Amino acid sequence: MSLSAIIITAVVVGVVGLLVGFLLVTAAEKFKVEVDEKQIAVRAELPGNNCGSCGYPGCDGLAAAIAKGEAPVNACPVGGAPVAEKIGAVMGVEAETTVRKAAFVHCVGDCESAVDKANYVGIQDCRAAAAVMGGGAKKCMKGCKGFGTCVNVCEFDAIHVINGVAVVDRDKCVACGKCVKVCPNALITLEPADAEYIVACSSQEKGKAVKDACSAGCIGCTLCTKQCEFDAIHMNGNVAEVDQEKCQKCGKCADKCPVKVIGVNEKIRKRQE
Repeated sequence: MSLSAIIITAVVVGVVGLLVGFLLVTAAEKFKVEVDEKQIAVRAELPGNNCGSCGYPGCDGLAAAIAKGEAPVNACPVGGAPVAEKIGAVMGVEAETTVRKAAFVHCVGDCESAVDKANYVGIQDCRAAAAVMGGGAKKCMKGCKGFGTCVNVCEFDAIHVINGVAVVDRDKCVACGKCVKVCPNALITLEPADAEYIVACSSQEKGKAVKDACSAGCIGCTLCTKQCEFDAIHMNGNVAEVDQEKCQKCGKCADKCPVKVIGVNEKIRKRQE
Protein backbone atom coordinates (compact mmCIF):
# COMPACT_ATOMS: atom_id res chain seq x y z
CA MET A 1 0.00 0.00 0.00
CA SER A 2 1.33 3.43 -0.97
CA LEU A 3 1.99 6.19 1.54
CA SER A 4 -0.75 8.36 0.05
CA ALA A 5 -3.30 5.56 0.48
CA ILE A 6 -2.33 5.17 4.13
CA ILE A 7 -2.67 8.91 4.73
CA ILE A 8 -6.08 9.03 3.01
CA THR A 9 -7.30 6.04 5.06
CA ALA A 10 -6.13 7.64 8.31
CA VAL A 11 -7.82 10.93 7.41
CA VAL A 12 -11.10 9.19 6.54
CA VAL A 13 -11.06 7.18 9.77
CA GLY A 14 -10.29 10.32 11.76
CA VAL A 15 -13.10 12.29 10.12
CA VAL A 16 -15.56 9.48 10.65
CA GLY A 17 -14.50 9.25 14.30
CA LEU A 18 -14.93 12.98 14.80
CA LEU A 19 -18.34 12.87 13.12
CA VAL A 20 -19.52 9.93 15.25
CA GLY A 21 -18.22 11.60 18.40
CA PHE A 22 -20.02 14.82 17.51
CA LEU A 23 -23.26 12.93 16.89
CA LEU A 24 -22.95 11.06 20.20
CA VAL A 25 -22.33 14.26 22.16
CA THR A 26 -25.26 15.94 20.44
CA ALA A 27 -27.56 12.98 21.12
CA ALA A 28 -26.45 12.76 24.73
CA GLU A 29 -27.16 16.44 25.25
CA LYS A 30 -30.52 16.26 23.50
CA PHE A 31 -31.80 13.14 25.24
CA LYS A 32 -30.12 13.43 28.62
CA VAL A 33 -32.31 12.90 31.67
CA GLU A 34 -31.90 15.43 34.40
CA VAL A 35 -31.22 13.73 37.75
CA ASP A 36 -32.11 15.53 40.95
CA GLU A 37 -28.99 16.05 43.06
CA LYS A 38 -31.07 15.24 46.11
CA GLN A 39 -32.02 11.91 44.58
CA ILE A 40 -28.35 11.05 44.17
CA ALA A 41 -27.61 12.08 47.75
CA VAL A 42 -30.57 10.11 49.12
CA ARG A 43 -29.58 7.03 47.13
CA ALA A 44 -26.09 7.22 48.60
CA GLU A 45 -27.56 6.89 52.10
CA LEU A 46 -29.81 3.90 51.34
CA PRO A 47 -28.36 0.46 52.23
CA GLY A 48 -28.63 -0.95 48.70
CA ASN A 49 -30.44 -4.20 49.53
CA ASN A 50 -33.03 -3.57 46.80
CA CYS A 51 -35.46 -5.74 48.75
CA GLY A 52 -38.55 -3.79 47.69
CA SER A 53 -39.96 -3.85 51.23
CA CYS A 54 -40.53 -0.10 51.07
CA GLY A 55 -43.05 -0.63 48.28
CA TYR A 56 -40.82 0.80 45.55
CA PRO A 57 -38.75 -1.00 42.89
CA GLY A 58 -35.48 -1.11 44.79
CA CYS A 59 -33.40 1.62 46.37
CA ASP A 60 -33.27 3.72 43.18
CA GLY A 61 -37.05 3.85 43.04
CA LEU A 62 -37.30 4.81 46.71
CA ALA A 63 -34.62 7.49 46.34
CA ALA A 64 -36.53 9.06 43.44
CA ALA A 65 -39.78 8.99 45.43
CA ILE A 66 -38.20 10.57 48.50
CA ALA A 67 -36.53 13.28 46.41
CA LYS A 68 -39.91 14.12 44.85
CA GLY A 69 -41.59 14.19 48.23
CA GLU A 70 -43.72 11.17 47.38
CA ALA A 71 -42.28 8.99 50.15
CA PRO A 72 -41.25 9.85 53.73
CA VAL A 73 -37.59 9.97 54.67
CA ASN A 74 -38.09 7.00 57.00
CA ALA A 75 -39.55 4.73 54.31
CA CYS A 76 -36.63 2.28 54.31
CA PRO A 77 -37.34 -0.50 56.85
CA VAL A 78 -33.85 -1.94 56.46
CA GLY A 79 -32.00 1.29 57.23
CA GLY A 80 -34.23 2.18 60.14
CA ALA A 81 -33.81 5.33 62.22
CA PRO A 82 -30.09 5.97 61.46
CA VAL A 83 -30.68 6.04 57.70
CA ALA A 84 -33.88 8.06 58.11
CA GLU A 85 -31.94 10.68 60.04
CA LYS A 86 -29.30 10.99 57.31
CA ILE A 87 -31.90 11.20 54.55
CA GLY A 88 -33.81 13.77 56.58
CA ALA A 89 -30.66 15.90 56.68
CA VAL A 90 -30.36 15.64 52.89
CA MET A 91 -33.99 16.64 52.40
CA GLY A 92 -33.87 19.35 55.03
CA VAL A 93 -36.60 17.82 57.18
CA GLU A 94 -36.66 16.14 60.56
CA ALA A 95 -37.17 12.39 60.39
CA GLU A 96 -40.17 11.22 62.37
CA THR A 97 -39.42 8.88 65.22
CA THR A 98 -40.03 5.31 64.14
CA VAL A 99 -40.49 2.21 66.21
CA ARG A 100 -38.09 -0.51 65.13
CA LYS A 101 -39.99 -3.61 64.17
CA ALA A 102 -39.13 -7.25 63.78
CA ALA A 103 -40.90 -10.31 62.47
CA PHE A 104 -42.69 -12.61 64.88
CA VAL A 105 -43.96 -16.12 64.19
CA HIS A 106 -47.38 -16.72 65.75
CA CYS A 107 -46.72 -20.40 66.36
CA VAL A 108 -44.63 -22.45 68.77
CA GLY A 109 -45.92 -25.81 67.65
CA ASP A 110 -42.56 -27.57 67.57
CA CYS A 111 -41.85 -31.29 67.26
CA GLU A 112 -42.73 -31.94 70.91
CA SER A 113 -45.87 -29.79 71.02
CA ALA A 114 -47.54 -30.30 67.66
CA VAL A 115 -49.26 -33.58 66.77
CA ASP A 116 -48.68 -35.06 63.31
CA LYS A 117 -51.63 -36.51 61.45
CA ALA A 118 -49.68 -37.84 58.47
CA ASN A 119 -46.25 -38.35 56.99
CA TYR A 120 -45.75 -35.63 54.40
CA VAL A 121 -43.71 -36.69 51.38
CA GLY A 122 -43.35 -33.96 48.81
CA ILE A 123 -41.66 -30.70 47.92
CA GLN A 124 -39.92 -29.32 50.99
CA ASP A 125 -41.62 -25.95 50.78
CA CYS A 126 -44.29 -24.54 53.08
CA ARG A 127 -46.38 -23.24 50.18
CA ALA A 128 -46.30 -26.62 48.46
CA ALA A 129 -47.30 -28.41 51.67
CA ALA A 130 -50.14 -25.96 52.26
CA ALA A 131 -51.47 -26.55 48.75
CA VAL A 132 -51.91 -30.32 49.06
CA MET A 133 -54.93 -31.95 50.63
CA GLY A 134 -54.44 -32.01 54.38
CA GLY A 135 -51.97 -29.12 54.35
CA GLY A 136 -48.88 -31.07 55.38
CA ALA A 137 -47.99 -33.33 58.29
CA LYS A 138 -49.20 -31.33 61.29
CA LYS A 139 -52.71 -31.81 62.59
CA CYS A 140 -53.01 -28.07 63.18
CA MET A 141 -53.83 -26.59 59.77
CA LYS A 142 -52.70 -23.13 60.89
CA GLY A 143 -49.39 -24.27 62.37
CA CYS A 144 -45.89 -23.59 61.03
CA LYS A 145 -45.10 -26.12 58.28
CA GLY A 146 -41.44 -26.05 59.27
CA PHE A 147 -39.91 -26.31 55.79
CA GLY A 148 -38.20 -22.93 55.98
CA THR A 149 -39.65 -21.06 53.00
CA CYS A 150 -39.31 -17.97 55.17
CA VAL A 151 -35.68 -18.86 55.88
CA ASN A 152 -34.91 -19.08 52.17
CA VAL A 153 -36.08 -15.53 51.43
CA CYS A 154 -34.36 -13.85 54.39
CA GLU A 155 -31.22 -11.98 53.32
CA PHE A 156 -30.19 -11.22 56.88
CA ASP A 157 -29.91 -14.69 58.46
CA ALA A 158 -32.61 -13.61 60.89
CA ILE A 159 -34.99 -16.57 60.79
CA HIS A 160 -34.35 -20.28 61.19
CA VAL A 161 -36.36 -23.43 61.69
CA ILE A 162 -35.66 -24.80 65.16
CA ASN A 163 -37.17 -28.11 66.19
CA GLY A 164 -39.81 -27.91 63.46
CA VAL A 165 -40.94 -24.31 63.83
CA ALA A 166 -39.60 -21.00 62.51
CA VAL A 167 -37.99 -18.68 65.06
CA VAL A 168 -36.86 -15.09 64.45
CA ASP A 169 -33.66 -13.55 65.77
CA ARG A 170 -34.98 -10.08 66.51
CA ASP A 171 -31.50 -8.60 66.80
CA LYS A 172 -30.80 -9.50 63.17
CA CYS A 173 -34.27 -8.86 61.74
CA VAL A 174 -34.66 -5.59 59.82
CA ALA A 175 -38.41 -5.95 59.20
CA CYS A 176 -38.06 -6.23 55.44
CA GLY A 177 -41.27 -8.26 55.42
CA LYS A 178 -40.23 -10.93 52.92
CA CYS A 179 -40.93 -13.75 55.37
CA VAL A 180 -44.37 -12.25 56.01
CA LYS A 181 -45.23 -12.41 52.32
CA VAL A 182 -44.21 -16.03 51.71
CA CYS A 183 -45.77 -17.70 54.77
CA PRO A 184 -48.82 -19.57 53.42
CA ASN A 185 -50.54 -19.59 56.80
CA ALA A 186 -49.96 -15.87 57.45
CA LEU A 187 -48.24 -16.76 60.72
CA ILE A 188 -45.64 -13.99 60.57
CA THR A 189 -46.33 -10.36 61.41
CA LEU A 190 -44.14 -7.33 62.00
CA GLU A 191 -44.30 -6.23 65.62
CA PRO A 192 -42.34 -3.71 67.71
CA ALA A 193 -38.89 -5.22 68.22
CA ASP A 194 -39.10 -4.63 71.97
CA ALA A 195 -42.52 -6.26 72.35
CA GLU A 196 -42.62 -8.61 75.31
CA TYR A 197 -46.07 -10.15 75.05
CA ILE A 198 -47.42 -11.55 71.80
CA VAL A 199 -49.76 -14.50 71.39
CA ALA A 200 -47.77 -17.21 69.63
CA CYS A 201 -50.70 -19.04 68.11
CA SER A 202 -53.00 -18.50 65.13
CA SER A 203 -55.42 -21.39 65.42
CA GLN A 204 -59.10 -20.51 65.28
CA GLU A 205 -60.16 -23.94 66.48
CA LYS A 206 -61.98 -24.32 69.79
CA GLY A 207 -60.22 -25.46 72.94
CA LYS A 208 -60.54 -29.25 72.66
CA ALA A 209 -59.61 -29.29 68.98
CA VAL A 210 -56.58 -27.11 69.70
CA LYS A 211 -55.39 -29.36 72.53
CA ASP A 212 -55.83 -32.44 70.34
CA ALA A 213 -53.56 -30.88 67.71
CA CYS A 214 -50.99 -28.98 69.79
CA SER A 215 -50.18 -28.65 73.48
CA ALA A 216 -48.85 -25.11 72.87
CA GLY A 217 -51.97 -23.68 71.25
CA CYS A 218 -54.28 -20.94 72.49
CA ILE A 219 -57.43 -22.65 73.81
CA GLY A 220 -59.54 -19.48 73.79
CA CYS A 221 -60.20 -19.53 77.53
CA THR A 222 -60.24 -15.67 77.71
CA LEU A 223 -58.40 -15.66 81.06
CA CYS A 224 -55.78 -13.31 79.63
CA THR A 225 -58.36 -10.74 78.56
CA LYS A 226 -59.79 -10.63 82.07
CA GLN A 227 -56.40 -9.86 83.63
CA CYS A 228 -55.42 -6.86 81.50
CA GLU A 229 -56.03 -3.49 83.13
CA PHE A 230 -55.12 -1.60 79.95
CA ASP A 231 -57.62 -3.10 77.50
CA ALA A 232 -54.68 -4.37 75.48
CA ILE A 233 -55.70 -7.96 74.80
CA HIS A 234 -58.88 -9.21 73.16
CA MET A 235 -60.19 -12.30 71.47
CA ASN A 236 -60.11 -12.47 67.70
CA GLY A 237 -62.44 -15.37 67.19
CA ASN A 238 -60.98 -18.17 69.29
CA VAL A 239 -57.46 -16.80 69.63
CA ALA A 240 -56.22 -13.91 71.77
CA GLU A 241 -54.41 -10.93 70.26
CA VAL A 242 -52.36 -8.21 71.98
CA ASP A 243 -52.66 -4.56 70.97
CA GLN A 244 -49.02 -3.47 71.19
CA GLU A 245 -49.93 0.22 71.32
CA LYS A 246 -51.88 -0.36 74.51
CA CYS A 247 -49.71 -3.05 76.09
CA GLN A 248 -47.84 -1.84 79.18
CA LYS A 249 -45.78 -5.04 79.52
CA CYS A 250 -47.16 -5.87 82.94
CA GLY A 251 -47.09 -9.58 82.11
CA LYS A 252 -50.34 -10.50 83.85
CA CYS A 253 -51.80 -12.04 80.71
CA ALA A 254 -48.76 -14.27 80.27
CA ASP A 255 -48.76 -15.32 83.91
CA LYS A 256 -52.42 -16.33 83.77
CA CYS A 257 -52.24 -18.13 80.41
CA PRO A 258 -52.69 -21.87 81.21
CA VAL A 259 -50.72 -23.00 78.13
CA LYS A 260 -48.03 -20.30 78.41
CA VAL A 261 -48.42 -19.17 74.82
CA ILE A 262 -48.11 -15.42 75.40
CA GLY A 263 -44.65 -13.89 75.12
CA VAL A 264 -41.82 -13.93 72.61
CA ASN A 265 -40.44 -17.19 71.29
CA GLU A 266 -37.47 -17.57 73.59
CA LYS A 267 -39.45 -16.64 76.70
CA ILE A 268 -42.32 -18.94 75.83
CA ARG A 269 -39.92 -21.83 75.41
CA LYS A 270 -38.44 -21.18 78.85
CA ARG A 271 -41.91 -21.18 80.42
CA GLN A 272 -42.75 -24.47 78.78
CA GLU A 273 -39.60 -26.21 79.98
